[in-house]
Amino acid sequence: MKKLNQFLLITSVAAGLSTAFLSCDKGIDEPQVQAYTPANLDEKASNWKTYVLASPADIVVDAPKAVGSTEYQAELASLKQKTTNLTASQQDAVTYWGAGAVYRWNEIGRELCARYNIPPASTADGKYPVPDAANPLADPRFPFANPPYSARALAYLSVAQYDALVSTWYYKYKYNRISPDKADASIKPLLATSALPSYPSEDAVVATASVVILKAMFPGEVAYLDAKLAEHRNSRLWAGVNVESDLTAGEALGTAVAAKIMGRAKADGMSTSNNQTVTAGMIQAAKERGLKDVWVSQESPARPPMLPNYGSVQTWNFDKKTLVSMRPPAPPELNSAEYNTDFSELSKINKSQTREQARVANFWSDGPGSYTPPGHWHRTAANAGHDAKYSEVRMARMLALLGTTEMDAAIGCWEAKYYYYYPRPQQFGMKTSVGLPNFPSYPSGHSTFSGAAATVLAYIFPDKADEFKAQANEASLSRIYGLIHYRFDSEKGVDHGNAIGAYAIARGKADGSGL
Repeated sequence: MKKLNQFLLITSVAAGLSTAFLSCDKGIDEPQVQAYTPANLDEKASNWKTYVLASPADIVVDAPKAVGSTEYQAELASLKQKTTNLTASQQDAVTYWGAGAVYRWNEIGRELCARYNIPPASTADGKYPVPDAANPLADPRFPFANPPYSARALAYLSVAQYDALVSTWYYKYKYNRISPDKADASIKPLLATSALPSYPSEDAVVATASVVILKAMFPGEVAYLDAKLAEHRNSRLWAGVNVESDLTAGEALGTAVAAKIMGRAKADGMSTSNNQTVTAGMIQAAKERGLKDVWVSQESPARPPMLPNYGSVQTWNFDKKTLVSMRPPAPPELNSAEYNTDFSELSKINKSQTREQARVANFWSDGPGSYTPPGHWHRTAANAGHDAKYSEVRMARMLALLGTTEMDAAIGCWEAKYYYYYPRPQQFGMKTSVGLPNFPSYPSGHSTFSGAAATVLAYIFPDKADEFKAQANEASLSRIYGLIHYRFDSEKGVDHGNAIGAYAIARGKADGSGL
Protein backbone atom coordinates (compact mmCIF):
# COMPACT_ATOMS: atom_id res chain seq x y z
CA MET A 1 0.00 0.00 0.00
CA LYS A 2 2.77 2.41 0.95
CA LYS A 3 4.57 1.63 -2.30
CA LEU A 4 1.46 2.42 -4.39
CA ASN A 5 0.83 5.70 -2.57
CA GLN A 6 4.42 6.76 -3.23
CA PHE A 7 4.01 5.78 -6.87
CA LEU A 8 0.82 7.82 -7.24
CA LEU A 9 2.51 10.81 -5.63
CA ILE A 10 5.44 10.62 -8.00
CA THR A 11 3.30 10.19 -11.11
CA SER A 12 0.91 12.96 -10.08
CA VAL A 13 3.86 15.35 -10.06
CA ALA A 14 4.53 14.25 -13.63
CA ALA A 15 0.93 14.79 -14.71
CA GLY A 16 1.73 18.22 -16.12
CA LEU A 17 4.29 16.75 -18.48
CA SER A 18 1.74 16.29 -21.20
CA THR A 19 4.39 16.13 -23.87
CA ALA A 20 5.98 13.00 -22.45
CA PHE A 21 4.84 10.48 -25.01
CA LEU A 22 4.96 6.71 -24.88
CA SER A 23 6.41 6.06 -28.34
CA CYS A 24 7.58 7.79 -31.52
CA ASP A 25 4.56 6.92 -33.72
CA LYS A 26 2.56 10.15 -33.86
CA GLY A 27 -0.56 8.32 -34.99
CA ILE A 28 -1.17 6.52 -31.73
CA ASP A 29 1.01 8.28 -29.12
CA GLU A 30 -0.74 9.21 -25.89
CA PRO A 31 0.51 11.53 -23.16
CA GLN A 32 1.01 10.03 -19.72
CA VAL A 33 -1.92 11.40 -17.71
CA GLN A 34 -2.98 10.81 -14.15
CA ALA A 35 -5.98 11.04 -11.87
CA TYR A 36 -7.28 14.39 -10.66
CA THR A 37 -10.07 15.77 -8.51
CA PRO A 38 -12.62 17.48 -10.80
CA ALA A 39 -12.63 21.25 -10.66
CA ASN A 40 -16.45 21.14 -10.53
CA LEU A 41 -18.79 18.23 -9.73
CA ASP A 42 -21.54 19.64 -12.00
CA GLU A 43 -24.20 18.68 -9.46
CA LYS A 44 -27.01 19.89 -11.75
CA ALA A 45 -25.96 17.85 -14.77
CA SER A 46 -29.12 15.76 -14.60
CA ASN A 47 -30.86 18.82 -16.08
CA TRP A 48 -28.64 18.90 -19.15
CA LYS A 49 -30.20 18.13 -22.52
CA THR A 50 -29.57 14.59 -23.77
CA TYR A 51 -29.26 13.43 -27.39
CA VAL A 52 -31.30 10.22 -27.50
CA LEU A 53 -32.80 9.74 -24.05
CA ALA A 54 -36.09 11.56 -23.59
CA SER A 55 -35.21 12.18 -19.94
CA PRO A 56 -32.52 11.10 -17.46
CA ALA A 57 -35.10 8.83 -15.83
CA ASP A 58 -35.81 6.87 -19.04
CA ILE A 59 -33.97 3.89 -17.55
CA VAL A 60 -35.11 2.94 -14.06
CA VAL A 61 -32.39 2.43 -11.43
CA ASP A 62 -33.63 0.96 -8.16
CA ALA A 63 -32.69 2.53 -4.84
CA PRO A 64 -29.57 1.11 -3.20
CA LYS A 65 -29.43 -0.57 0.17
CA ALA A 66 -28.94 1.83 3.07
CA VAL A 67 -25.39 2.46 4.23
CA GLY A 68 -26.24 0.97 7.61
CA SER A 69 -27.79 -2.18 6.17
CA THR A 70 -26.30 -5.63 6.66
CA GLU A 71 -25.87 -5.98 2.90
CA TYR A 72 -23.91 -2.76 2.51
CA GLN A 73 -21.71 -3.50 5.51
CA ALA A 74 -20.86 -6.85 3.93
CA GLU A 75 -19.89 -5.02 0.74
CA LEU A 76 -17.58 -2.76 2.72
CA ALA A 77 -15.91 -5.75 4.34
CA SER A 78 -15.40 -7.35 0.93
CA LEU A 79 -13.99 -4.10 -0.43
CA LYS A 80 -11.39 -3.92 2.32
CA GLN A 81 -10.11 -7.35 1.36
CA LYS A 82 -9.86 -6.42 -2.31
CA THR A 83 -7.71 -3.36 -1.59
CA THR A 84 -5.00 -5.28 0.26
CA ASN A 85 -1.85 -6.88 -1.18
CA LEU A 86 -2.30 -5.56 -4.70
CA THR A 87 -0.01 -6.87 -7.39
CA ALA A 88 2.02 -4.56 -9.61
CA SER A 89 -0.41 -5.09 -12.50
CA GLN A 90 -3.36 -4.23 -10.27
CA GLN A 91 -1.60 -1.07 -9.13
CA ASP A 92 -0.97 -0.15 -12.76
CA ALA A 93 -4.65 -0.68 -13.57
CA VAL A 94 -5.72 1.63 -10.74
CA THR A 95 -3.40 4.34 -12.05
CA TYR A 96 -4.36 3.85 -15.71
CA TRP A 97 -8.14 3.97 -15.19
CA GLY A 98 -7.82 6.69 -12.58
CA ALA A 99 -7.08 9.14 -15.40
CA GLY A 100 -10.81 9.14 -16.18
CA ALA A 101 -13.37 6.74 -17.58
CA VAL A 102 -14.49 8.93 -20.49
CA TYR A 103 -10.89 9.86 -21.24
CA ARG A 104 -9.69 6.25 -21.36
CA TRP A 105 -12.58 4.82 -23.36
CA ASN A 106 -12.32 7.63 -25.91
CA GLU A 107 -8.63 6.74 -26.16
CA ILE A 108 -9.50 3.07 -26.70
CA GLY A 109 -12.01 4.04 -29.38
CA ARG A 110 -9.38 6.08 -31.21
CA GLU A 111 -6.87 3.24 -30.98
CA LEU A 112 -9.38 0.88 -32.58
CA CYS A 113 -9.98 3.41 -35.35
CA ALA A 114 -6.24 3.46 -36.02
CA ARG A 115 -5.99 -0.33 -35.88
CA TYR A 116 -8.72 -0.74 -38.49
CA ASN A 117 -7.85 2.22 -40.69
CA ILE A 118 -6.50 -0.06 -43.42
CA PRO A 119 -8.04 0.06 -46.92
CA PRO A 120 -8.67 -3.34 -48.55
CA ALA A 121 -6.04 -4.50 -51.01
CA SER A 122 -6.94 -5.70 -54.48
CA THR A 123 -7.14 -9.39 -55.31
CA ALA A 124 -5.32 -11.11 -58.16
CA ASP A 125 -8.30 -10.54 -60.44
CA GLY A 126 -8.24 -6.79 -59.86
CA LYS A 127 -11.20 -6.61 -57.47
CA TYR A 128 -11.42 -4.91 -54.07
CA PRO A 129 -13.30 -7.14 -51.61
CA VAL A 130 -15.68 -5.42 -49.21
CA PRO A 131 -15.08 -6.08 -45.48
CA ASP A 132 -17.71 -8.39 -44.00
CA ALA A 133 -19.24 -7.47 -40.63
CA ALA A 134 -20.28 -11.10 -40.15
CA ASN A 135 -16.66 -12.24 -40.50
CA PRO A 136 -14.73 -9.23 -39.15
CA LEU A 137 -11.29 -10.82 -38.79
CA ALA A 138 -11.13 -12.20 -42.34
CA ASP A 139 -9.07 -10.35 -44.93
CA PRO A 140 -9.99 -7.53 -45.42
CA ARG A 141 -10.90 -6.92 -41.80
CA PHE A 142 -14.16 -5.21 -40.88
CA PRO A 143 -14.42 -2.30 -40.59
CA PHE A 144 -12.25 -0.18 -42.82
CA ALA A 145 -12.17 2.69 -40.31
CA ASN A 146 -11.77 5.52 -42.82
CA PRO A 147 -12.46 9.11 -41.67
CA PRO A 148 -16.27 9.01 -42.09
CA TYR A 149 -16.50 5.62 -40.36
CA SER A 150 -14.26 6.77 -37.51
CA ALA A 151 -16.20 10.02 -37.13
CA ARG A 152 -19.41 8.02 -36.77
CA ALA A 153 -17.93 5.50 -34.33
CA LEU A 154 -16.54 8.23 -32.09
CA ALA A 155 -19.79 10.21 -32.26
CA TYR A 156 -21.90 7.29 -31.07
CA LEU A 157 -19.33 6.42 -28.41
CA SER A 158 -19.37 9.96 -27.03
CA VAL A 159 -23.15 10.36 -27.18
CA ALA A 160 -23.63 7.05 -25.34
CA GLN A 161 -21.21 8.15 -22.64
CA TYR A 162 -22.87 11.55 -22.30
CA ASP A 163 -26.50 10.43 -22.19
CA ALA A 164 -25.60 7.64 -19.76
CA LEU A 165 -23.78 10.06 -17.46
CA VAL A 166 -26.60 12.61 -17.43
CA SER A 167 -28.82 9.76 -16.25
CA THR A 168 -26.16 8.68 -13.76
CA TRP A 169 -26.04 12.15 -12.24
CA TYR A 170 -29.82 12.07 -11.86
CA TYR A 171 -29.71 8.88 -9.82
CA LYS A 172 -26.57 9.81 -7.90
CA TYR A 173 -28.24 12.87 -6.42
CA LYS A 174 -31.61 11.18 -6.09
CA TYR A 175 -30.18 8.46 -3.83
CA ASN A 176 -27.12 10.35 -2.53
CA ARG A 177 -25.12 7.35 -1.34
CA ILE A 178 -21.78 8.40 0.17
CA SER A 179 -18.51 6.89 -1.02
CA PRO A 180 -17.13 3.83 0.83
CA ASP A 181 -14.34 5.76 2.60
CA LYS A 182 -16.90 8.18 4.02
CA ALA A 183 -19.06 5.28 5.22
CA ASP A 184 -16.06 3.55 6.81
CA ALA A 185 -13.01 5.60 7.74
CA SER A 186 -10.83 2.49 7.82
CA ILE A 187 -11.06 2.27 4.02
CA LYS A 188 -8.17 4.19 2.48
CA PRO A 189 -8.93 4.72 -1.23
CA LEU A 190 -6.01 4.77 -3.64
CA LEU A 191 -7.64 7.51 -5.71
CA ALA A 192 -8.97 10.82 -4.45
CA THR A 193 -12.68 10.87 -3.72
CA SER A 194 -14.98 13.88 -3.69
CA ALA A 195 -18.46 14.72 -2.50
CA LEU A 196 -19.92 13.07 -5.62
CA PRO A 197 -22.34 10.29 -4.58
CA SER A 198 -21.04 6.84 -5.46
CA TYR A 199 -24.23 5.08 -6.65
CA PRO A 200 -24.43 4.23 -9.48
CA SER A 201 -20.73 4.16 -10.38
CA GLU A 202 -19.93 6.61 -13.16
CA ASP A 203 -16.99 4.42 -14.21
CA ALA A 204 -19.19 1.35 -14.58
CA VAL A 205 -21.75 3.35 -16.56
CA VAL A 206 -19.14 4.70 -18.98
CA ALA A 207 -17.35 1.37 -19.35
CA THR A 208 -20.41 -0.70 -20.17
CA ALA A 209 -21.96 1.93 -22.45
CA SER A 210 -18.66 2.27 -24.30
CA VAL A 211 -18.25 -1.47 -24.74
CA VAL A 212 -21.73 -1.87 -26.23
CA ILE A 213 -20.95 0.79 -28.84
CA LEU A 214 -17.40 -0.35 -29.59
CA LYS A 215 -18.40 -4.01 -29.98
CA ALA A 216 -20.96 -2.94 -32.57
CA MET A 217 -18.46 -0.74 -34.41
CA PHE A 218 -15.52 -3.20 -34.12
CA PRO A 219 -17.06 -6.68 -33.87
CA GLY A 220 -13.70 -8.42 -34.16
CA GLU A 221 -12.55 -6.91 -30.85
CA VAL A 222 -15.06 -8.49 -28.46
CA ALA A 223 -12.44 -10.39 -26.43
CA TYR A 224 -10.19 -7.33 -26.19
CA LEU A 225 -13.05 -5.09 -25.10
CA ASP A 226 -14.30 -7.60 -22.54
CA ALA A 227 -10.82 -7.75 -21.03
CA LYS A 228 -10.64 -3.96 -20.82
CA LEU A 229 -14.10 -3.85 -19.26
CA ALA A 230 -13.14 -6.39 -16.59
CA GLU A 231 -9.92 -4.54 -15.80
CA HIS A 232 -11.73 -1.22 -15.49
CA ARG A 233 -14.37 -2.74 -13.23
CA ASN A 234 -11.84 -4.43 -10.98
CA SER A 235 -9.74 -1.27 -10.75
CA ARG A 236 -12.59 0.47 -8.92
CA LEU A 237 -12.62 -2.28 -6.31
CA TRP A 238 -8.83 -2.42 -6.02
CA ALA A 239 -8.79 1.35 -5.54
CA GLY A 240 -11.44 1.14 -2.80
CA VAL A 241 -13.73 3.71 -4.43
CA ASN A 242 -16.81 1.62 -5.29
CA VAL A 243 -18.61 -1.28 -3.70
CA GLU A 244 -20.10 -4.08 -5.76
CA SER A 245 -23.64 -2.67 -5.87
CA ASP A 246 -22.33 0.71 -7.15
CA LEU A 247 -20.84 -1.17 -10.08
CA THR A 248 -23.74 -3.50 -10.88
CA ALA A 249 -26.19 -0.60 -10.91
CA GLY A 250 -23.89 1.36 -13.21
CA GLU A 251 -23.46 -1.59 -15.53
CA ALA A 252 -27.18 -2.09 -15.93
CA LEU A 253 -27.73 1.61 -16.61
CA GLY A 254 -24.86 1.92 -19.09
CA THR A 255 -25.95 -1.17 -21.01
CA ALA A 256 -29.56 0.01 -21.29
CA VAL A 257 -28.65 3.52 -22.41
CA ALA A 258 -26.20 2.23 -25.02
CA ALA A 259 -28.91 -0.05 -26.42
CA LYS A 260 -31.06 3.02 -27.06
CA ILE A 261 -28.14 4.79 -28.74
CA MET A 262 -27.54 1.76 -30.95
CA GLY A 263 -31.20 1.88 -31.96
CA ARG A 264 -30.47 5.22 -33.60
CA ALA A 265 -27.27 3.92 -35.17
CA LYS A 266 -29.02 0.98 -36.80
CA ALA A 267 -31.47 3.33 -38.52
CA ASP A 268 -29.18 6.23 -39.49
CA GLY A 269 -28.56 5.14 -43.10
CA MET A 270 -24.99 3.93 -42.71
CA SER A 271 -25.93 0.55 -44.18
CA THR A 272 -26.40 2.13 -47.63
CA SER A 273 -23.45 4.55 -47.45
CA ASN A 274 -21.32 2.44 -49.81
CA ASN A 275 -24.04 1.99 -52.42
CA GLN A 276 -22.07 2.13 -55.65
CA THR A 277 -25.16 2.27 -57.87
CA VAL A 278 -25.71 5.95 -57.03
CA THR A 279 -22.48 7.13 -58.65
CA ALA A 280 -23.69 6.98 -62.26
CA GLY A 281 -26.42 9.50 -61.52
CA MET A 282 -24.00 11.71 -59.57
CA ILE A 283 -21.54 11.77 -62.45
CA GLN A 284 -24.26 12.54 -64.98
CA ALA A 285 -25.62 15.39 -62.85
CA ALA A 286 -22.13 16.90 -62.42
CA LYS A 287 -21.58 16.81 -66.19
CA GLU A 288 -24.94 18.40 -66.82
CA ARG A 289 -23.87 21.27 -64.55
CA GLY A 290 -20.89 21.83 -66.84
CA LEU A 291 -18.04 19.78 -65.32
CA LYS A 292 -15.92 18.55 -68.22
CA ASP A 293 -13.67 16.13 -66.34
CA VAL A 294 -15.14 14.28 -63.36
CA TRP A 295 -13.10 12.60 -60.66
CA VAL A 296 -11.91 9.06 -61.40
CA SER A 297 -9.84 6.71 -59.28
CA GLN A 298 -6.12 7.00 -59.96
CA GLU A 299 -5.29 3.63 -58.42
CA SER A 300 -4.43 0.58 -60.46
CA PRO A 301 -6.66 -1.35 -60.60
CA ALA A 302 -9.23 1.41 -60.21
CA ARG A 303 -10.78 1.34 -56.75
CA PRO A 304 -14.54 1.95 -56.30
CA PRO A 305 -15.22 5.37 -54.73
CA MET A 306 -15.30 5.39 -50.95
CA LEU A 307 -18.75 5.72 -49.36
CA PRO A 308 -20.44 7.64 -52.20
CA ASN A 309 -23.78 7.68 -50.36
CA TYR A 310 -22.46 8.74 -46.94
CA GLY A 311 -23.98 12.16 -47.50
CA SER A 312 -27.38 10.54 -46.90
CA VAL A 313 -26.55 9.39 -43.36
CA GLN A 314 -28.59 11.03 -40.59
CA THR A 315 -27.05 14.17 -39.11
CA TRP A 316 -27.07 15.20 -35.44
CA ASN A 317 -27.23 18.97 -35.12
CA PHE A 318 -29.30 20.02 -38.16
CA ASP A 319 -31.67 18.51 -40.72
CA LYS A 320 -31.21 17.52 -44.35
CA LYS A 321 -32.59 20.79 -45.68
CA THR A 322 -29.99 22.68 -43.67
CA LEU A 323 -27.30 20.28 -44.86
CA VAL A 324 -28.04 21.16 -48.48
CA SER A 325 -28.28 24.88 -47.74
CA MET A 326 -24.77 24.80 -46.23
CA ARG A 327 -23.22 23.03 -49.22
CA PRO A 328 -20.14 25.00 -50.37
CA PRO A 329 -20.52 27.05 -53.55
CA ALA A 330 -19.50 25.45 -56.82
CA PRO A 331 -15.73 25.13 -57.33
CA PRO A 332 -14.11 27.07 -60.17
CA GLU A 333 -14.42 25.76 -63.70
CA LEU A 334 -11.46 23.74 -64.89
CA ASN A 335 -8.91 25.95 -66.67
CA SER A 336 -10.54 29.12 -65.37
CA ALA A 337 -8.29 31.90 -64.04
CA GLU A 338 -8.95 30.86 -60.41
CA TYR A 339 -8.30 27.22 -61.18
CA ASN A 340 -5.08 27.97 -63.04
CA THR A 341 -3.80 30.14 -60.18
CA ASP A 342 -4.29 27.39 -57.64
CA PHE A 343 -2.90 24.69 -59.91
CA SER A 344 0.18 26.85 -60.52
CA GLU A 345 0.68 27.06 -56.75
CA LEU A 346 0.71 23.26 -56.55
CA SER A 347 3.17 23.08 -59.43
CA LYS A 348 5.57 25.40 -57.60
CA ILE A 349 5.32 23.35 -54.40
CA ASN A 350 5.87 20.20 -56.42
CA LYS A 351 9.13 21.59 -57.79
CA SER A 352 10.48 23.10 -54.58
CA GLN A 353 8.65 21.92 -51.49
CA THR A 354 10.25 23.34 -48.35
CA ARG A 355 11.17 21.26 -45.31
CA GLU A 356 8.51 23.07 -43.30
CA GLN A 357 5.84 22.35 -45.92
CA ALA A 358 6.85 18.68 -45.91
CA ARG A 359 6.68 18.58 -42.11
CA VAL A 360 3.21 20.09 -42.04
CA ALA A 361 1.97 17.78 -44.80
CA ASN A 362 3.20 14.69 -43.02
CA PHE A 363 2.12 15.71 -39.52
CA TRP A 364 -1.49 16.23 -40.56
CA SER A 365 -1.69 13.42 -43.12
CA ASP A 366 -3.61 11.15 -40.71
CA GLY A 367 -3.63 8.38 -43.29
CA PRO A 368 -3.83 4.57 -42.96
CA GLY A 369 -2.94 3.29 -39.52
CA SER A 370 -3.71 6.63 -37.83
CA TYR A 371 -6.65 7.94 -35.81
CA THR A 372 -7.88 9.77 -38.96
CA PRO A 373 -8.62 13.52 -38.78
CA PRO A 374 -11.70 13.11 -36.53
CA GLY A 375 -9.67 10.99 -34.11
CA HIS A 376 -6.84 13.50 -34.20
CA TRP A 377 -9.24 16.19 -33.00
CA HIS A 378 -10.81 13.91 -30.38
CA ARG A 379 -7.37 13.38 -28.92
CA THR A 380 -6.74 17.14 -28.81
CA ALA A 381 -10.09 17.71 -27.11
CA ALA A 382 -9.72 14.92 -24.56
CA ASN A 383 -6.35 16.27 -23.47
CA ALA A 384 -7.78 19.79 -23.16
CA GLY A 385 -10.62 18.45 -21.00
CA HIS A 386 -8.17 16.55 -18.84
CA ASP A 387 -6.03 19.66 -18.39
CA ALA A 388 -9.16 21.58 -17.37
CA LYS A 389 -9.98 18.85 -14.77
CA TYR A 390 -13.44 18.27 -16.16
CA SER A 391 -15.92 16.06 -14.33
CA GLU A 392 -16.83 12.87 -16.15
CA VAL A 393 -20.16 14.26 -17.32
CA ARG A 394 -18.63 17.53 -18.57
CA MET A 395 -15.86 15.63 -20.36
CA ALA A 396 -18.53 13.50 -22.04
CA ARG A 397 -20.55 16.58 -23.02
CA MET A 398 -17.52 18.19 -24.61
CA LEU A 399 -16.63 15.07 -26.60
CA ALA A 400 -20.26 14.55 -27.64
CA LEU A 401 -20.43 18.09 -29.01
CA LEU A 402 -17.20 17.46 -30.89
CA GLY A 403 -18.13 13.94 -31.96
CA THR A 404 -21.51 14.87 -33.40
CA THR A 405 -19.90 17.86 -35.14
CA GLU A 406 -17.23 15.69 -36.74
CA MET A 407 -19.83 13.20 -37.93
CA ASP A 408 -21.95 16.04 -39.31
CA ALA A 409 -18.82 17.40 -40.99
CA ALA A 410 -18.18 14.03 -42.61
CA ILE A 411 -21.76 13.83 -43.85
CA GLY A 412 -21.76 17.39 -45.16
CA CYS A 413 -18.37 17.08 -46.79
CA TRP A 414 -19.16 13.77 -48.48
CA GLU A 415 -22.49 15.07 -49.71
CA ALA A 416 -20.68 18.00 -51.35
CA LYS A 417 -17.83 15.86 -52.71
CA TYR A 418 -20.15 13.56 -54.60
CA TYR A 419 -22.48 16.37 -55.61
CA TYR A 420 -19.67 18.19 -57.43
CA TYR A 421 -17.58 15.09 -58.32
CA TYR A 422 -14.60 17.38 -58.85
CA PRO A 423 -11.30 15.89 -60.13
CA ARG A 424 -8.17 15.83 -57.98
CA PRO A 425 -4.87 17.43 -59.04
CA GLN A 426 -3.44 13.95 -59.63
CA GLN A 427 -5.62 13.57 -62.72
CA PHE A 428 -3.60 16.39 -64.27
CA GLY A 429 -0.12 15.10 -63.50
CA MET A 430 0.39 16.24 -59.90
CA LYS A 431 2.14 13.74 -57.59
CA THR A 432 1.70 13.37 -53.84
CA SER A 433 3.74 11.72 -51.11
CA VAL A 434 1.05 11.59 -48.39
CA GLY A 435 -1.42 9.09 -49.85
CA LEU A 436 -4.09 9.43 -52.51
CA PRO A 437 -7.68 9.54 -51.20
CA ASN A 438 -10.19 7.56 -53.22
CA PHE A 439 -13.00 10.10 -53.52
CA PRO A 440 -13.58 13.47 -55.23
CA SER A 441 -11.52 16.52 -54.37
CA TYR A 442 -13.87 19.37 -53.49
CA PRO A 443 -14.12 20.32 -50.67
CA SER A 444 -11.20 19.11 -48.56
CA GLY A 445 -12.20 16.62 -45.89
CA HIS A 446 -9.27 17.49 -43.61
CA SER A 447 -10.24 21.15 -43.84
CA THR A 448 -13.92 20.51 -43.14
CA PHE A 449 -13.18 18.27 -40.14
CA SER A 450 -10.65 20.74 -38.77
CA GLY A 451 -12.75 23.85 -39.28
CA ALA A 452 -15.71 22.21 -37.52
CA ALA A 453 -13.59 20.91 -34.64
CA ALA A 454 -11.73 24.17 -34.06
CA THR A 455 -14.99 26.14 -34.07
CA VAL A 456 -16.53 23.94 -31.39
CA LEU A 457 -13.40 23.69 -29.25
CA ALA A 458 -12.84 27.45 -29.41
CA TYR A 459 -16.34 27.88 -27.94
CA ILE A 460 -15.70 25.35 -25.16
CA PHE A 461 -12.15 26.52 -24.38
CA PRO A 462 -12.12 30.25 -25.27
CA ASP A 463 -8.67 30.71 -23.75
CA LYS A 464 -7.32 28.29 -26.37
CA ALA A 465 -9.38 29.58 -29.31
CA ASP A 466 -6.42 31.02 -31.19
CA GLU A 467 -4.48 27.79 -30.73
CA PHE A 468 -7.28 25.64 -32.13
CA LYS A 469 -7.90 27.95 -35.07
CA ALA A 470 -4.18 27.96 -35.90
CA GLN A 471 -4.16 24.16 -35.82
CA ALA A 472 -7.16 24.00 -38.14
CA ASN A 473 -5.55 26.39 -40.59
CA GLU A 474 -2.35 24.37 -40.56
CA ALA A 475 -4.30 21.15 -41.12
CA SER A 476 -6.00 22.79 -44.08
CA LEU A 477 -2.73 24.07 -45.53
CA SER A 478 -1.20 20.63 -45.11
CA ARG A 479 -3.37 19.30 -47.92
CA ILE A 480 -2.04 21.98 -50.26
CA TYR A 481 1.54 21.33 -49.17
CA GLY A 482 0.96 17.60 -49.68
CA LEU A 483 -0.36 18.32 -53.21
CA ILE A 484 -3.63 16.57 -52.34
CA HIS A 485 -5.90 19.60 -52.73
CA TYR A 486 -6.22 22.90 -54.52
CA ARG A 487 -6.29 25.97 -52.28
CA PHE A 488 -9.98 26.51 -53.04
CA ASP A 489 -10.68 22.95 -51.79
CA SER A 490 -9.06 23.78 -48.48
CA GLU A 491 -10.40 27.29 -47.95
CA LYS A 492 -14.00 26.35 -48.76
CA GLY A 493 -13.61 23.24 -46.60
CA VAL A 494 -12.67 25.33 -43.57
CA ASP A 495 -15.61 27.66 -44.23
CA HIS A 496 -17.92 24.68 -44.50
CA GLY A 497 -16.58 23.22 -41.27
CA ASN A 498 -17.01 26.52 -39.45
CA ALA A 499 -20.66 26.65 -40.49
CA ILE A 500 -21.24 23.06 -39.37
CA GLY A 501 -19.56 23.67 -36.03
CA ALA A 502 -21.83 26.66 -35.36
CA TYR A 503 -24.83 24.34 -35.08
CA ALA A 504 -23.14 22.32 -32.33
CA ILE A 505 -22.37 25.57 -30.52
CA ALA A 506 -26.04 26.54 -30.71
CA ARG A 507 -26.94 23.21 -29.17
CA GLY A 508 -24.31 23.61 -26.48
CA LYS A 509 -25.56 27.04 -25.51
CA ALA A 510 -29.05 25.64 -25.04
CA ASP A 511 -28.24 22.36 -23.27
CA GLY A 512 -28.43 23.72 -19.72
CA SER A 513 -24.77 23.15 -18.87
CA GLY A 514 -24.05 26.82 -18.29
CA LEU A 515 -21.47 27.04 -21.05
